[in-house]
Amino acid sequence: MKRALELAELGRGFTKTNPLVGAVVVKNNKIIAEGYHHRFGDNHAEVDALNKVSKMAEGATMYVTLEPCSHYGKTPPCVDRIIKEKLKRVVVAIKDPDERVSGRGIEILKKEGIDVEVGMLEEEAKFQNRVFLLNKSKKRPFITLKFATTLDGKIATSSGESKWITNSTSRKDSHILRGKVDGILVGKNTASKDNPFLTNRSGEGDNPIRILLDSELEINSNYNIYNSEAKTIVFTSSSDFEKREKLIESCEVVRVSRDEKGLNLNEICDELLKRDIAHILVEGGSEVHSSFIRAGLVDEIYHYIAPKLLGGGKSVDDGEGILNLSDSLNFNIISTKNLDGDILIHGVRDVYGDS
Repeated sequence: MKRALELAELGRGFTKTNPLVGAVVVKNNKIIAEGYHHRFGDNHAEVDALNKVSKMAEGATMYVTLEPCSHYGKTPPCVDRIIKEKLKRVVVAIKDPDERVSGRGIEILKKEGIDVEVGMLEEEAKFQNRVFLLNKSKKRPFITLKFATTLDGKIATSSGESKWITNSTSRKDSHILRGKVDGILVGKNTASKDNPFLTNRSGEGDNPIRILLDSELEINSNYNIYNSEAKTIVFTSSSDFEKREKLIESCEVVRVSRDEKGLNLNEICDELLKRDIAHILVEGGSEVHSSFIRAGLVDEIYHYIAPKLLGGGKSVDDGEGILNLSDSLNFNIISTKNLDGDILIHGVRDVYGDS
């Protein structure tokens, strides 16, 4: 099962709203095939593995990180292929929370006389599929907040200078992170001031879809965020038809409601999930960070810390934020890492498995 989890991880950044799944087929105490879900719309892990040993898997055991599907989607049911290949035993890490499956795959296999075991490395599998599990339980994208600060929590000097707070190793790591998500989100102030490309220049993974929050459509098509390197979606509350028409060739413009605190983040999350954007990386700026924190829409953080002090300047969030400590967002620290002198803290809220 550990090997199946390793295989599943290879699909991160490519499966969109589908889960990460790995499968290993064992016969006579030897691995005879391995597979994983490579990309959204491709074969599932079970089929990927069985395609490599067709007609040789009879009597074998399959270790798979998620319950085999029992419904027709973009591909046929995996349980049908497992039954056809006459496997003897299937070991599953976690049940599939998808209402189209939700234990049905396991029951179908059992009715066909296949021995099924559930729960091996369950916690590891849940953590790996935290994006998928939250998509299903919360009906919204998994949201990762990423920021880089000095030791005293500043993202820029009082004059606005921010390039660069962290070192080149941290910046490369953050680009690798971009390759593992479906979308990267910024507000209009960041787009205007920094004029970022918001692409993945690590060489690992695809470019995420760029997501811009721009209430009044102030960022015109000359900005880098609209170039042809990646798709861009702009969320706005503006009804200015002329501005929308000028942008329509460069991006998709989606209108949502707004209140005194800004654009409606819940509506934005709904629209993103409809487009199979399962995991978004919120890069800023401070007002955007503050709005997501205040709304409780943060599931994970990547905090890059440079060994510098500014003694003043701009903080990572801007606004009144959460007023009571009892309402604060609490995280489990998953890891800390030294990046050539900078420190990376990775934290996750324990909410992805809630139903």
